[in-house]
Amino acid sequence: MKRGKFYKAAAARVEVLRQYAVNDAIDILLQNKRATFDETAELAMNLGVDPRQAEQNVRGAVVLPHGAGKSVRVIVFARGEKEREAREAGADEVGADELAARITGGWLDFDSVIATPDMMGVVGRLGRVLGPRGLMPNPRVGTVTFEVEKAVRELKAGKIEFRVDKNGIVHAPFGKASFTREKLRGNFLAVAEAVLKAKPPTSKGTYLQKISISTTMGPGIRIDPAELQADPA
Repeated sequence: MKRGKFYKAAAARVEVLRQYAVNDAIDILLQNKRATFDETAELAMNLGVDPRQAEQNVRGAVVLPHGAGKSVRVIVFARGEKEREAREAGADEVGADELAARITGGWLDFDSVIATPDMMGVVGRLGRVLGPRGLMPNPRVGTVTFEVEKAVRELKAGKIEFRVDKNGIVHAPFGKASFTREKLRGNFLAVAEAVLKAKPPTSKGTYLQKISISTTMGPGIRIDPAELQADPA
């Protein structure tokens, strides 16, 4: 792959085989940020799990303590009192069958979907549209709930979801390159803690095998897993 001058300059700041401390890695990430746009700070965690086994399908959600650095458009499937609650909490769109009809018709101008449990019959019909986009509500990450106000406010405040892919890797954003080191560190540690807590009981050996961070257009910077995982067994 042909790389540009900016990427080559950024890569020159990274020792490829070195595993950095969290603070040092974030310092390099900030040195590598571009001035032309606010890149997303992203992490990748290689886990010692077999995603083909249902009980090892690591998934969860976490509220970033310093936000995600972007505006999140949230829609809610609810009726009655829960519909009012969702609107007051700041949901961008709230509805039931009419909202489902808009989505079936091609409208996808939103980032997250919440549904009360009694609305899953309606939402379930949208599986082919929402599922491939990672937008299907799920009780495991708190998006199928009667606590509508809490769910909306958390998503607006920077709640993110994570899920291991077929290669055993979790990818997740943890802020923007415009954040301070302290904010990025706080967000990064919050995601790392959530992933560690999601370790399946059936996972054997080293759970957190490799971890790296990068900006959207920058090179990966490896972090020493031992700093995050006291007990690798």
